[in-house]
Order: sequence, then structure tokens, then C-alpha cells
Amino acid sequence: MTSRSNSNSNFSESSYDYDDSDQPGVPTPDRADTLSPGHRNNSLNGLLGFTFGSKKMRKKKPFCQERAIVGLALLVIAFVGMNWWMLSRIQNSGRAPEVEFRFLKANSSTLSIREELERLGKGRKPQKTIYARLLAKAAHALAEGQKKSEPKDLWAEPYFVASTWKPCAEQRDWQPSEGRNGYITVTANGGINQQRVAVCNIVAVARLLDATLVLPKFLYSSVWKDVSQFGDIYQEEHFINYLKPDIRIVRELPQDLQSLDLEAIGSLVTDADVVKEAKPSFYKKNILPILHKNRVVHFLGFGNRLASDPLPFQVQRLRCRCNFHALKFVPKIEETGALLIRRMRQNVTRLGPLDRHLVGPFSKSMMKGERNRGEKVARYLALHLRFEIDMVAHSLCEYGGGEEERNELEAYREIHFPALVELQKNQKVPSPAALKVEGLCPLMPEETVLMLAALGFNRQTRIYLAGAHIYGGKSRLASLTTLYPNLVTKESLLSSSEIEPFKNFSSQLAALDFIVCTAADVFAMTDSGSQFSSLISGFRVYYGEGKMATVRPNKRRLADIFVKNNTIDWRTFEQRVRKAVRQTKRVFTRPVGRSVYRYPRCKECMCNK
Repeated sequence: MTSRSNSNSNFSESSYDYDDSDQPGVPTPDRADTLSPGHRNNSLNGLLGFTFGSKKMRKKKPFCQERAIVGLALLVIAFVGMNWWMLSRIQNSGRAPEVEFRFLKANSSTLSIREELERLGKGRKPQKTIYARLLAKAAHALAEGQKKSEPKDLWAEPYFVASTWKPCAEQRDWQPSEGRNGYITVTANGGINQQRVAVCNIVAVARLLDATLVLPKFLYSSVWKDVSQFGDIYQEEHFINYLKPDIRIVRELPQDLQSLDLEAIGSLVTDADVVKEAKPSFYKKNILPILHKNRVVHFLGFGNRLASDPLPFQVQRLRCRCNFHALKFVPKIEETGALLIRRMRQNVTRLGPLDRHLVGPFSKSMMKGERNRGEKVARYLALHLRFEIDMVAHSLCEYGGGEEERNELEAYREIHFPALVELQKNQKVPSPAALKVEGLCPLMPEETVLMLAALGFNRQTRIYLAGAHIYGGKSRLASLTTLYPNLVTKESLLSSSEIEPFKNFSSQLAALDFIVCTAADVFAMTDSGSQFSSLISGFRVYYGEGKMATVRPNKRRLADIFVKNNTIDWRTFEQRVRKAVRQTKRVFTRPVGRSVYRYPRCKECMCNK
């Protein structure tokens, strides 16, 4: 009775089979567990007999067979050793206090998070590895697949129709605006991505109102801590001259308007005065009269204050023209961006479809030297891991850190998102589990590495990691850096002297990330709602000739797959992840009401030949 009970409960993990819907089938026990004790002894004796018999035969084997057996044994030992090393690296990834505290301090503003943590009296404890079982299977698959070929469409757009769309936003069909109704100034808020969108939108508003645009300015943010202005990031002369056939742009207000108290005369317009996604009729009804009266309007903030639709055809095309043609980075950024791309390609002399649009004349430097006939094409993947503390805290999700993590993120929300804290107190918000199911949580590094491994990127893949401070520091990246050791950042690719001019300028550093990610053979995002990822994917569509693959995960579908961590087999996991990601690669025109910066495949921006 006892032996039967033990045998029925001792199923091997690999004996479970699942159908396409991930419903468990009937478990099949190991063969040894189905045998009675007598049968097991007979089987054991037979096995021993075969072993002793094989020893007699071994003496008769030629020497070359002996060497082959020894070589095979060494290969198996090496394979097992690599698996053990990668898993031990992942499992022993404790969170180092000095890394964590330095990261948190860099992200605080009015109050040091470090002081808040010390007040809470919470120490650092090693974090239990999330998705340990799937990570073990991923490590095994990557080690086993070192010499296997990657999936055929992994590095390419899978649909030919993508190549039929061509850029045409540079085409104009109107007369230049004289800007006779007055002057528009703007001080855009946010980071470089929000500012870029604001600039393109204000250009469209200036044309709508037949106003003269003063060169945009950027609002200093206590979060970004960057004093960079428009001319520190973009080429002013090119911006003014390229848009001259569309709108009139000047560097500053006329002398008689500079001394005006704009707030006192009612010419200061904040985001509170303009509805989100405002239509052209709003500006003609509410802003144009102020221009007629005071000759100047100053927009402060201007975040997301122009609707995607409806907009006149040529005004919509003007937004595309501004984003894809008029905004070019200054030579300092272009030169360093070209240097980063060349190093990511391991100095292989080739040009990508977007290089000259991103780094201008410095793209020629990437063609120095002669390419050898046998030289391999050095491809790289760029990854935007949107897992900074602001994103993590604002999401209201949980990431495996327990009570310590909850206290830490709550302290951050108290400082940076007080309105969200009030919302939590006064209203019932969805649970972290519910948010996860709905795909509203950013992908964790552990989930990201599982997605990349399931898609088929091999262990030698060169990965450029964009962004700044990942929440959790180096220890949180342990699974990613262990399974993909060729992961680099701009900080690791550039020398101290090369990166020095960009230090303390987060927007300029983000511009470097923008260039390297946009030029990558494959760009993978972890949060499709990120403005940075949206702008990059749009740029790759516009100039990519249908060749630039972008991995845009469906987080809701992935959440349903990840929840089966303890039961799903690796092959089924691969199939489901690949299917979920492949569906987001499909080519389609811009949906009504969606951003032309992200979805430029529309008649206003691109031509379908």
C-alpha cells in the first residue's frame, strides 16, 4: 500500500502535456513509478547485467570510439555546467544596498527617498527570483540553442505590404503663412518626448491661426533636472528654414511685446485653460480673439493639447513634416549617436535605412574602411525597458518585493503623485492582480527576458538597453544580463570623456537613446503606451522601408501566459508568446483618433504605392 501511494505521487515535471489552450491533460507518470517492487528489482538487475556486459564489450572497442565517448561526456558536462552557472547567477541576485540607495536618491526631488526608507526602518533583503521555473527553462533553451538558427522572420517585418508605404510628408500644397494674426510662444513641459510632440503640435496651431511662432522653449522640471533648451537639442536654423514654406518662425518676440505682463493682460494660457485633445474649433473660438486683442499668446505646458482628429489634411501633414523632417538633432548629438551605432554594429561598415535621417553627415563615418567579403552583418536589438521608479510607482502594481516594496513605492507616491494617493484613499482602485490581468502593469525585467528568449533571440544577441535608472538596480537586471551577456548601455559603450558633455542633461542623453534605438535592426518595447517607444516605432515605420521590425507586446495576453509559470512547458510557452507578439506586427493604416507620430501610415504622412 505504501509503495503504491509513493509511486502515484512521484510524477516527473516533464511528463505533463498540454493542449493549445493550456488546459492540463492527463498526467503520465514516469515508467519506473508504474512498476511493482518486484518488477523494479528485475529491471534493476537487467540494467546491472547490461552494464557489466557492456564492460566486457568495451575492451573490444577501437580507440577512436573511446575518444568519442569521452568527448561526448565532456560536452554533456560542459552543457550542464553552463546551465548551473546561469541559474546560480539568477538565484543569487541579492539587492545591494549601495546600488539601491544611490538609485533612489537620484530619482527624488523635494525629499530624499533614502531618508524616507531609513525612517521606515526597513533594511534590504535578498529578493526571491520571480518566475524561477520559467527562467530555468529559458536558460536551458538558450544554452541548448547556441548553434540553432533563429526563427526566419525574427529580424524582419513579416509582411511585404509594409514596404509599399513611402514617406511623403515633405510634399506641400499651399502658400506660406504670413503670421499676420500675432505671435505664439510656448514653454513645453515634460521630458524630451513630450516636448517634441508639443513642438509639432504648436507648429500646427500656428498655421491654423495664421500666427507667427517664436522658437519654442522648454520648462525646467524638478523630475528631469535638465536645463537644456530647444537649441541645445535641435538645429534651430534647419527648423526655421525647413518650415518657412509653412509658417513664419522668429527667434524672439518684438521688443514692444517683451515687456508685457502676459498673465495680467490675459495672454497666458496654461493646460488648465485648454481641454485635452482640443479640436481646431477650440483654438479659433478661444485663442484667436486673444491674439487679435493682445497680439501675443503664451502657452505654458501645452501637453497633449491638440486632437489627432479631425484636422485639415495639410495641417495634419504639417505635423508629420515637423516631426520627421524639421526636427534634427544638433551635431554634437548626431556625432555621438553615430559613434554608438558604429560600436553596436561592431565597426562593420554598413548603413541602415534610417542612419542619414538620424545622424546626418556623420553617417559617412560609419562607412570608413572596406568591408570584407566574409564579414558577418552585425545586427543588434534595442530594448526600452520602461521600469523606472516613477512608472513602477504610478502603475499601482506589485513586482515581487513584498511589504518592503509596497512601503518604498508608497513613500515615492506620497512625494511625486499626491493626487494618486488621494485617489487611493477616496476611491476603490483595482487590485494589483486585476491590473496585471488587464495588461496595465509594465513588463518586469524577468518577464522581458522570458519574452526575448521565447521569441528566439539567441544568447549571443547584442542588446542595447535604453533608459536610465532601472528600479531595483543591477540585481533586478540579473536575469537579463545573465541570460544575455552581450547587453550594453550608452554608459558602457562610451568612454568617460565621450559621455562627459552629456552628463546632467537627461534630455540630451535621451536623444542618444532615441538615435540608437531607432537605428536598431529590431526595437523591442515593454510598454506600448510610452511616448518614447511610440515616437521611435513611428520613425521606424516612416523611414524604415518596411524592413525595421518592432516588438510591441500585448501585455494582457502575455499576463495570461506568465500566470502559468508553474505548469506551462517551454515549447508551449514559446508558441504562445510568438503568436501574441506576431499579431502586433501586422501592417495597418492609422486608426482614427490615434497619433500620427506613432502611426504615420496614413495618406497625410505616407503614400501607399
